[in-house]
Parts: sequence; structure tokens; C-alpha cells
Amino acid sequence: MAATVYFTRDVSPESVVALYRKLGIELPGKVAVKVHSGERGNQNYLTPAFWKPMVDEVHGTIVECNTAYGDAAGGVRDHTEAHWKLMEEHGWTASFDVDIMDAEGPDVVWPVNGGKQLHENHVGKNIELYDSMLVLAHFKGHPMGGYGGALKQLSIGCASSAGKALIHSAGATDDRFQCWQDHASKTAFPEAMADAAMTVHQHFAGNIAYINVMKNLSVDCDCCEVAEDPCMADIGILASTDPVAIDQACMDLIMASEDPGVGHFIERVISRNGVHTIAAAAALGFGTRDYELVEC
Repeated sequence: MAATVYFTRDVSPESVVALYRKLGIELPGKVAVKVHSGERGNQNYLTPAFWKPMVDEVHGTIVECNTAYGDAAGGVRDHTEAHWKLMEEHGWTASFDVDIMDAEGPDVVWPVNGGKQLHENHVGKNIELYDSMLVLAHFKGHPMGGYGGALKQLSIGCASSAGKALIHSAGATDDRFQCWQDHASKTAFPEAMADAAMTVHQHFAGNIAYINVMKNLSVDCDCCEVAEDPCMADIGILASTDPVAIDQACMDLIMASEDPGVGHFIERVISRNGVHTIAAAAALGFGTRDYELVEC
């Protein structure tokens, strides 16, 4: 059965809320709101001001996890103290309740049943404090994964520092200092992301929703300290309860674009085998690539 993906060309905080309401759901209990809070120096991430109406709508808590890279890669979010400081600098703590879910261990270890690369997924233990999740993704390119959207937010985004290492190495190691030497192939890495994403989607089982914002369309991720400026004009906002369908719809909008910068963006996706993440997730059965796009 095809999934429904709602779409608007108006990129504004108000449209995020309006599109969420189109889903006709109410996320119960304590709501985790997964965002990308932006690396220090990054100019493309979506700010607290952009997301505030949506987070307020669900009375949510902003959730993040520590990264698996450090100062050598230009990042400061790999340990809790510096991560908290950056969350303050970027305005997240002033606007919302914030939870760095793996600030204190031990990690929660979830089994990956029928995974292509992983047998287990390591996530920040505080994820189990929440009854539902709203995934707010800034859809853009990515230096390693080709693109970042809902599936990346579920996988790399919700994984602890050790879990991120496990995904990047396709299960070879949970050591963040070793994982870059054991970084997985262009097939294994996207499959590991799909494996990890499945566990989070299934954990919230019907109490999870996704919004992708196609704004500031750089080939680089918000995790880059020095990101390339956007190469394409903004496209719009999408909402769905299916993480595979929403990422596929975004990718199809990119492929159909006549923007002069689209070739550069597509090259980044293809050269990193990014679409394989979507294909692998669909093959695992927790979402579908078939969708109906409903423009609002």
C-alpha cells in the first residue's frame, strides 16, 4: 500500500505546523523531538526559531546524542560538556527542554532482527523515557551518506557515540577512535543505517511522525564545521508517518528539479550510494518507496 506524503512549497515555521496537522495524529505522552542542532561554525542548520512553533505544538523535548568524531574533524559535539555548551550557544537550551540522551551511560542496546549488517543498535539510554517521537529533518546532502533526511535522523541521529561508531563501521567496532579506520563500504554503510533506523521506528510503533524540510540545500551536512553553501533553491516541506516514503519523495523532487545546481547535488548522492539507504530500509519492510504526494 502506498504511503501518504504531504507537501507544501511554502518553507516557513507556520507551514511546518500546518503540514504536521495534515497527518491527523496526536503524539502521546512525553514527546522526543529529534533535530540536528548544528555543528559549531555550520551556517546551514535550521535554527531553534524555525522549529519553535512545531516543538511547542507537541510540547516536545529536543533530543540529541553525542557524535563519534572530535576536534580532529572540526567538531565539538563528541563529548557531553562541549556538546551542552554548543547547544547553549546555538540557542536550543534557551528555547526548549533539551536532552543529550547518551550524556550518562550505559547505552541501551536494541537487537536488530533480520538486519543486513548490524546485530544490535546502541542508542542513548534516555530514549526509553519517551512515549513518542517527532523526527524533524533538514533534508540536505552528506559527505559520507550522500544525503541526510528522516532515515539518517533515526539511525546516526539517535545512536549514542558508540552506536554511531558501530553504524559507520557496519558492525565492526563501537570504538569511535577506530571506526573511521574500519569505515564500511558504500554498500554496507547505508545498509547499517537502515538497520539502525528500523529499531527506532519500531520502538515507537505508530507513535512517530516525520517532517523533512528541503531548505538550505547544500551537499554538506549540518555536522560539517565548514559546509559548502547551498547549491539549490529551497523546494518545500514534507510530512509523513513513513520514513522511507518521505525520503524517497524528497529524492524524487530533487531528481525532477530543473535548478541549475541539481547536478552537483545529485552527484553527491550518487557518488556515496545514498539512495541505497532508502532501498535497504524498504527491503527491511518498515516503510515503502511507494507513496502518494499530496500537495497542500
